[in-house]
Amino acid sequence: MVEDCVFCKIIREELPSYSVFDDGDYIAFLDIRPMNPGHTLVVPKLHYRWVWDVPEAGRYFETVTRVAKALQKTMKTEWIAADVAGMGVAHAHIHLIPRFPQDGHGEFVNGRNVKTIPAEEMKAIAETIRKWLLTSAVDQRMGGSLRE
Repeated sequence: MVEDCVFCKIIREELPSYSVFDDGDYIAFLDIRPMNPGHTLVVPKLHYRWVWDVPEAGRYFETVTRVAKALQKTMKTEWIAADVAGMGVAHAHIHLIPRFPQDGHGEFVNGRNVKTIPAEEMKAIAETIRKWLLTSAVDQRMGGSLRE
């Protein structure tokens, strides 16, 4: 981990976050500058500069898919925009942004259109996503597939 990396600090729990998923290798948490409610970052717990530096890219994208499906269900939208920009924080991360009709972004997510979401609502959103992911994990261990 890198001492001054914001995401490494979140992973070390030196900074607070609205965590929705942690499997020991990857963590997902709500973006504190959300483009829409449910905007989530999926981050490897080991520090890699770029997404393509992550050695188990398949497992990383399985995690991204799992979180995206949770967002579809909990945020009640089929459209999840994914962004691998590599800017802002120099730690590999993928943005998952639920999209909604009339969400103020147009066809592409406008990075300047940050939504103000109260802390209590952020906590509630995180809890809803986290519960869905925990329930789907139990379903999978019981022989089911990821809930549709």
